[in-house]
Amino acid sequence: MPSQVMAASSAAEIEAKSRAALHQLYAANPKAAAIGKRAKGIMVFPKIIKGGFVIAGSSGDGVLLVNDKVTKFFNISSASVGLQAGAQGYGYALFFMNNEKLAEATSNESWDVGSDPNVVMIDKGAAAELDTTTLNKAVYAFAFGQKGLMAGISLKGSRTKQIHPK
Repeated sequence: MPSQVMAASSAAEIEAKSRAALHQLYAANPKAAAIGKRAKGIMVFPKIIKGGFVIAGSSGDGVLLVNDKVTKFFNISSASVGLQAGAQGYGYALFFMNNEKLAEATSNESWDVGSDPNVVMIDKGAAAELDTTTLNKAVYAFAFGQKGLMAGISLKGSRTKQIHPK
């Protein structure tokens, strides 16, 4: 699904929404905040819209924060086929724990998030057991703010691409 879903957003708007979403995630999930303090970079997508009937697509724009500064803007999108119907909105925060993975994910034209074995999706159960003193994965992903009537949030099939909003 192309990035036109949120293409009208300005760089300042995307940054403000991304920072607000990250603060909300930190307030709701102290483990995410602890991981954020140790991350080399954080990719935040404050609102991803997913919808479809049998064939579904999702898309949303966000930022890459390095040392709390926006360094780049990205779109995340996916497409899937299967038994599904409805629409929903949600956000993602991807925490890059080493400079090598951060460079790999952000220096190319696009990055296939969903097929990268170094990305670990953290749900409520996994967050409860996560020990921030022994973080050993390259990327931790948190979904947040789910609203709507479509079951399942997954990074499977997701790809990021750098964008250049004005």
